[in-house]
Amino acid sequence: MKRPKSLQWRLSLWLGLGMTVLWAVAAVVTVYRLHNEMNEVFDSALEETAQRILPLAALEILGRDTDDSEQRVATLRQHDEYFTYVVRDEAGKVLLSSHNADLAVFPPFSGMGFTDTQTHRLYSDAALQGSLTITVAEPLSHRRMAAEHASLDLALPLGIIVPLSLLGVWLIVRLSMTPVRAFRSQIEARGGGDLAPVKADNLPSEVEPVAHSVNRLLERLKRTLQAERTLAAKSAHELRTPVAAALAQAQRMIIEATDDTTREHARDMETALRRLSRLTEKLMQLARAEGGRLLAEKPVDIAVILRMVVSEFGEHTPGAGRVELMLPDNPVSANIDPDAFAVLARNLIENALKHGDPKEPISVALSAEGTLQVTNAGPAVPAETLARLSEPFERGQSDADGAGLGLAIAKTIAAGTGGRLDLISPIEGRRDGFAAVFFSGKQ
Repeated sequence: MKRPKSLQWRLSLWLGLGMTVLWAVAAVVTVYRLHNEMNEVFDSALEETAQRILPLAALEILGRDTDDSEQRVATLRQHDEYFTYVVRDEAGKVLLSSHNADLAVFPPFSGMGFTDTQTHRLYSDAALQGSLTITVAEPLSHRRMAAEHASLDLALPLGIIVPLSLLGVWLIVRLSMTPVRAFRSQIEARGGGDLAPVKADNLPSEVEPVAHSVNRLLERLKRTLQAERTLAAKSAHELRTPVAAALAQAQRMIIEATDDTTREHARDMETALRRLSRLTEKLMQLARAEGGRLLAEKPVDIAVILRMVVSEFGEHTPGAGRVELMLPDNPVSANIDPDAFAVLARNLIENALKHGDPKEPISVALSAEGTLQVTNAGPAVPAETLARLSEPFERGQSDADGAGLGLAIAKTIAAGTGGRLDLISPIEGRRDGFAAVFFSGKQ
């Protein structure tokens, strides 16, 4: 039998089995003791019957006429006779017997006391200096039947008590485990970014230290992650000013350069600084996404936000005119922070513009259920590459300019809002293409 993993079922099983075994042992001991007590009672009844009948038989026999023929005691009415007896003289001649006595059952008198045959329990006694004897017989089947009835009367209540006891054990264990199940449910319900302490009220003393240890671990993890996010955010923020200053100097150098070589070096410097500026911006977005606060206090219409994001890709934006927006007729409400949704949508669109076929349009579609899908044409992405594209600084096999953080930021925002981000390639119904699908937490 496979051992259950649940502590509740383990306690219920072993306590139930232990109780059942104890009940069974108690029942066996009780039956054994009851059988012995019944034998003593029946033996006492045999002896009492012989000692009451023998004096009466002696008086009746001594008062007879000279006729020494056997006499049977007549019965008043028909009944089951469990005790039968015979009264004999010292020569073994039967002088008196019960009405249903079978003489074949009674062996010759061999002394006073109890004897057993294969079918009967016998008690013999004597009077008048041994000249008059009596033997009382009881069928062993009568004792067995009485013992079976007593055992059955004992087993029937146990057949009801034991299942009720098992059910009671299960209910008591289940009620006792309620705080533990509540503690487990709290941990299971936590999102990836929720590191708040778990309530440990009314936990058993054996589990309470575990709960405190979990909360201490969550607190240490929270401080560690907060320190990392703060460092990333502050570093990215502090880099913006010197990068902007260096970019301005590079642009001034391009204007004031007196020869083509210097001007070319300045343009290379400008390109590198612009790339560093974009990387700084992406790092700030990732730090914010990992820092939480991604849910809105009340539902917002993400269709309006998506229209504003798409409008930002205007004439002066690379890939302008390639974005095709499809929105439902009615507002689409979702419990996501407007800025967080804007960052997510912008990164998905930028990723499609950078890595999609420049000759094909980008499809941006929002469903009435809050599902955002951004699709671009291009070669199919291998499955092993697709699985790691949402990791930070993972750019796959693309040669396009980028830091490899756009999909990582979108995935982090999706997870923090209770949704998910699926990457699909090739597109359904085609052999190529790439799609990023965001399922909002409202589903």
